[in-house]
Amino acid sequence: MTSTLKPAPRRRFLKTATAATAGAGALAAPMIATAQTVNFRFQSTWPAKDIFHEYANDLAKKINDMAGSRLKIEVLPAGAVVPAFQLLDAVAKGTLDGGHGVVAYWYGKNQAVALWGSGPAFGLDANGVLAWHYYGGGKELLDEIYKSLNLDVVSKLYGPMPTQPLGWFKKPVARVEDLKGLKFRTVGLAVDVFTEMGLAVNPLPGGEIVPALDRGLLDAAEFNNASSDRVLGFPDVAKNCMLQSFHQSSEQFEVLFNKSKYDALPADLKATIDYAVQAASADMSWKAADRYSTDYAEMQSKQGVKFYKTPDAILRAQLAAWDKVTAKKAAENATFKKVMDSMRAFAQRTGRWKNDTDIDFKMAWNHYFAPRRS
Repeated sequence: MTSTLKPAPRRRFLKTATAATAGAGALAAPMIATAQTVNFRFQSTWPAKDIFHEYANDLAKKINDMAGSRLKIEVLPAGAVVPAFQLLDAVAKGTLDGGHGVVAYWYGKNQAVALWGSGPAFGLDANGVLAWHYYGGGKELLDEIYKSLNLDVVSKLYGPMPTQPLGWFKKPVARVEDLKGLKFRTVGLAVDVFTEMGLAVNPLPGGEIVPALDRGLLDAAEFNNASSDRVLGFPDVAKNCMLQSFHQSSEQFEVLFNKSKYDALPADLKATIDYAVQAASADMSWKAADRYSTDYAEMQSKQGVKFYKTPDAILRAQLAAWDKVTAKKAAENATFKKVMDSMRAFAQRTGRWKNDTDIDFKMAWNHYFAPRRS
């Protein structure tokens, strides 16, 4: 059978083929999205030279690195936009997109928040308090408190702090009576505890403590750790530091986000922030062990600082004062009691497990490093 179809002209065939190939190429080419960078301006509650501000920058770098060019957090030091103790309000109002501090600084808003940073925490260490926060109901309680205060923030806790010293003194304290009448700096519920113990307390922010000690406005003060205390200048105005205390033995850091700005982020960037916070928590613990121990040794060898263990009598007096203070506040503040009851239940269960399980590491350290008696 003979076909009646005529072959298409060569020129028209080539033109059609070229167009088809171009179309296929266009379909195969990847679509390249150019998302705009979201910029967050943060402020810490710490001086620029403090290791705590360094921790804030460490966290921001982890978030920035993981987010690529989609999110960038810039961290300013305390006072760059607002004073340290005004950070929470500034973040809630959107003056700042976020911040880095500690929950105890918001003690004036609702005294219950200080339970995340002050006191013996029913025997929980700082990592134990974080465990309660994330797995024992603490996070929900803190969110509830912020919501009741109409604070438009998202809070994330991380970075378990080692036990903080009792403080820096002109001369060592040996008895509870030695503390009475001293003009002393601390924050949070520790203010009430030391007041109960007979001290005159002034809750100054970190950058103001050493100048106040130097001018005699304070007789003694505490801040946090060997590295922070050293860089703030404590060894220049006092040569005696008392180690171990229950006033702030379980504190951690808080990262704040303005809720509207945070909620506007896509789900994957929110997840990036969550995982960066967890990574920064571990990294901070490792860096602290290295840096605090170095500064602890150098303050003794290079600056003539004497460190003393706080006598057990003072530690027991702290526990007794804590019980009086918290019983009174729990009777006055239903939220305070609710937080305490939640933490206590978690501490009773997990503390028994931990105390029964953990070895005494001091025994091993003494075996290898303690001076031998002949």
